[in-house]
Amino acid sequence: MEHRSPNWKPLALSLTVLGAVARFLPHPPNFTPVGSVSLFAGARLPRWQAYLVPLVLMAITDAVLRFSPATPFVYASFLISVWIGRRLRATESAWRIAGAALACSTQFFLVTNFGTWAATPYYPHTLAGLAACYTAAIPFFAYTVAGDLFYSAALFGLYSILTRRAFTAERVATA
Repeated sequence: MEHRSPNWKPLALSLTVLGAVARFLPHPPNFTPVGSVSLFAGARLPRWQAYLVPLVLMAITDAVLRFSPATPFVYASFLISVWIGRRLRATESAWRIAGAALACSTQFFLVTNFGTWAATPYYPHTLAGLAACYTAAIPFFAYTVAGDLFYSAALFGLYSILTRRAFTAERVATA
């Protein structure tokens, strides 16, 4: 019988990488897997990997796609999503995962649009400018929510199915 370290989770790591690569697929604005990848990594990868892997994957894919002045805020938001995901380590509850995905979408909206307002010249650096930035971003929020719910269901669902059939050593120990 092969012994694997609890810090080695090949399925969780593979799904995290696959989710990041999915950024390159054509998609509506903000309908991307990156928020869900961070949430999933927080829930299913060991602590150091949970925080490091999404940041490395973002940096690699952003090098191809683009960096912006608001990128530090985007990365901070994904670290918050990892932190939220850490609260899901012992659950497969669809309701808890969906609630966490909605929390991730909301904090992403708040953090990244604040970053856009603070780090770019697009809006005046006044309260009215901040309000205008958030108002302009509202249509994109619906795509963020839809993407986070869709990709969270895909990642957590695939993981649940595959750990029951093939990767039983990674099975989530629920209370």
